Amino acid sequence: MSSFVISPVIMVGICLFFGVVLAVAYRLLRVEEDPRVSKTEELLPGTNCGACGQPGCAGFAQAVVLGEAPPSKCSVASPDTIDEIAEFLGVDAGEAVKQVARLHCAGGKREAHQIAEYNGFDSCRAASVVSGGGKGCSWGCLGLADCKVACTFDAIYMNANGLPAVILDKCTACGDCVEACPKDLFELLPINQPLLVQCKSALNGEAATALCSVACDACGRCASDAVPGLIEMRDNLPRINYDAGLHSSIAVTARCPTGAIQWIKGNQF
Repeated sequence: MSSFVISPVIMVGICLFFGVVLAVAYRLLRVEEDPRVSKTEELLPGTNCGACGQPGCAGFAQAVVLGEAPPSKCSVASPDTIDEIAEFLGVDAGEAVKQVARLHCAGGKREAHQIAEYNGFDSCRAASVVSGGGKGCSWGCLGLADCKVACTFDAIYMNANGLPAVILDKCTACGDCVEACPKDLFELLPINQPLLVQCKSALNGEAATALCSVACDACGRCASDAVPGLIEMRDNLPRINYDAGLHSSIAVTARCPTGAIQWIKGNQF
């Protein structure tokens, strides 16, 4: 028999053999999926943003059905949807404190000095590799809206001062802005923790304020005035321990000479 005939016959035989093996293995080894998983996934928003800590809505649906996560951990779903999922599964909806993106910079066009003019791609990441983007403070926001572009929920816009503003009602804490910012200025924080240091400068004293009028000068007054354990000065910046709970903003922020530490209420401007 010609080799031109034998070869295809052998290939077909091999394919049939492995096809049978795979079919038998599927029948013997397959894991039946709980039908509640697909129903729960249908009720979810379908954004697959990952804010819940799962790779997508399918993964979150499975975690909820298995009891590994409460329905309320989905930060995109409405309260009615959360309640509907909880009722369908017969579980407690749970309570989750909403997380939102906060910007650690208040040095916009009016406050921060420019030492050079950047002409190039309209991108913070691109500008940051060209002499830091032309801003005197190399730690500050460049204002070219990478975070706004990355936000798929339209929760960020650029305000009149050239800084990104977060619309808290729309923010889902998906973390896209955190990843997009080349200066690492965004942080996801509980919405009920409005005490915020709006500076990332590593300088202190006049060296910091010469570049930005609202920069932290590392005077340490906020740490001295705060209740014990709330604020610690580290690397010329106050570090807030959010696990210490909420405390009045008056004592903590009143003596800050530049306003670098603020009690943020409502949307961040």
